[in-house]
Amino acid sequence: MTTSTPIDVPDAFAASYGTQGAEARAWLAGLPRLGEQLLDRWKLRLDGPARWGMASLVLPVRRADGTPAALKLQQVREETAGAADGLRAWRGNGIVRLLEDDEGSAAQLLERLDASRPLSSVTDEETAVGVISDLLARLTALPAPSGLRSLSDIAAAMVEEAPAAAPALRDPDERKLLETCAAAVAELAGEAGDRLLHWDLHTGNVLAGEREPWLAIDPEPLAGDPAFDLLPAIDDRWEAVTSSGDIGRAVLHRFDRLAEAVGADRRRAVGWTLGRVLQNGLWDVEDGKETLEPTQVTIARTLLDHRR
Repeated sequence: MTTSTPIDVPDAFAASYGTQGAEARAWLAGLPRLGEQLLDRWKLRLDGPARWGMASLVLPVRRADGTPAALKLQQVREETAGAADGLRAWRGNGIVRLLEDDEGSAAQLLERLDASRPLSSVTDEETAVGVISDLLARLTALPAPSGLRSLSDIAAAMVEEAPAAAPALRDPDERKLLETCAAAVAELAGEAGDRLLHWDLHTGNVLAGEREPWLAIDPEPLAGDPAFDLLPAIDDRWEAVTSSGDIGRAVLHRFDRLAEAVGADRRRAVGWTLGRVLQNGLWDVEDGKETLEPTQVTIARTLLDHRR
C-alpha cells in the first residue's frame, strides 16, 4: 500500500537543481514517487511547506505519534554518501539527530529544527563565531567511522591536479597563489588526520533547536584533520568582515578562534585552510572559471602574510 499524499516538487527548486545535468533531472522526476514511498514506509504525514537548499528538498512531517520531524531528500553523491554514518556517530551531540535513513536513496528522517532561525540571522559577530567555534570543537572531537572518504586521498588528488589547473587562471598572481596552496597541502598530506569532519560548517548550516540552542545540519563527512574544517566559517557572512574596517584583522580573529577551538597549531591550520582554498579553486577551474573567488584570495593572502 502506498500513501495517497501527493509530493510536489517546488518549481524554484526544480528550476535550479535541474541545471546540474541529466542525472539531476532524472532524480527530480523520481522525487514525488520516492517521497510518497518514504511517507508510507516511515508512517509520516506532511506538516507544512517544503524548504530547499542547493542540493536537497526538506519536507516538514509528523511521525505516527505526532512528533515533528523533517524528511530530507537528496541525490546520492560522493560528498553525502557518509552523511548517515556521520550523524549516527555524532548521536546528536551538537548536530541534528538522525531518526531514520534509506541508504539506497540517501534520504533521511531528521529531528525537526527551526529552519526560520539560522545562526546567520544573529547579527552579533562574537556570538556567531563563538557558537561555530563550540560546535566545530565538539563535532571534530570524534574519530571518523570506517568507510568515509578521507582527506589523505583528497589531498593527494588536489596536489596532482593543481599543476594542470593553474594555467587556466588569467592572473599570474592567482596562478602562483594556487601553486602555493598546493605546496602547503603537499607538506601536510602525510598527516591528514582521522577525525570526523563536518566539511561545511557555517552559520547558514546551524539552526535553532529545542534540546540545544543551536545545532548543525547538512554535514558532508570525511575523515581528516579538523583544521580542514575552518574555511567555511572564515568565509561566512563576508559583509561582517568588510564592515569591520580592518579586513585582515577580522579574518585573523575568526581564524584564531576557530583554530584554537579545534586545537590546531598555526602551521597546520594555515596549511589546511589553504587546502580548502585550493579545493574550491580547482572546482572553479573545472567549471570553466578563469579567476579565483576574491574573498578566498583575500583569506589566503592574509594567512600567508601571518603564518608564523
